[in-house]
Amino acid sequence: MGAGTYIRNLYIRLVTDDPITIYIVSVFEKPHWRTVLTTRDKAKALDLAKEIGDKVRVETTTPEPKR
Repeated sequence: MGAGTYIRNLYIRLVTDDPITIYIVSVFEKPHWRTVLTTRDKAKALDLAKEIGDKVRVETTTPEPKR
């Protein structure tokens, strides 16, 4: 399990009744993706991705509220 998957799963476990969107910035370093930043701020995530340049991705996740 990669770091990004671990972080996503951790956030899903910590879900509140008011879900928020989480942005995960990862960079590809052979042979794996490495998480660089996890934030609630979309602008900050996109700025960092633009600064890094190549081989970067920004994922979004919105955990579902617990029932």
